[in-house]
Amino acid sequence: MNNYKTIIEPFKSEILKIKKSKFIGCVYPVETIEAIKAAMHQIKADHPSASHWCYAYSYGIENPQIKTNDDGEPSNSAGKPILGQIQAFDLSNVLVVVIRYYGGTKLGVGGLISAYKESAKLTLSSAEVVEKELTRGIILKFKYDLLNVVMRAIKQYQLEIKDQTMEMDCSIKLEIPKRIFDEVLEKFQGVFGLKVKVL
Repeated sequence: MNNYKTIIEPFKSEILKIKKSKFIGCVYPVETIEAIKAAMHQIKADHPSASHWCYAYSYGIENPQIKTNDDGEPSNSAGKPILGQIQAFDLSNVLVVVIRYYGGTKLGVGGLISAYKESAKLTLSSAEVVEKELTRGIILKFKYDLLNVVMRAIKQYQLEIKDQTMEMDCSIKLEIPKRIFDEVLEKFQGVFGLKVKVL
């Protein structure tokens, strides 16, 4: 697999009203557990009087980390239906949260499953989905006299420079599309005096 689908930016859906309860879906692009914690903190700060903040996430492409949370709703009535929609839309590196304001009428397990699923579906069908290319990172360390050789290869393969230091000793961090990683790595490893570290 060289590509994956995710979302570009956070998105909040319209309010779904079921028997006076209100459900609001939010989706966030995430790549780390820290980003997930930050998003959850923000949601709870924005909706302090909500009854529940139920969520599911999947991040990491080749070895995905997946979790669901019912946040006090009956077991598997909220987080699992939300995760089901993430998987139905074939998305990676996303956190979907459905915020519930309890309206005073119990919905039952079946009603909750339907409500959380529908809210997640509404959110994901309206968010902007993009296809991204899987990449791997490397760091190149070299003397300044090799700069032209390195920059020529970067231009040839149209690589993305993530970070760089240009002094007597130079360091460049690159993101390389997975589909050409082996070829590019071999090219750099063949340059005398160039140190290559695979991240």
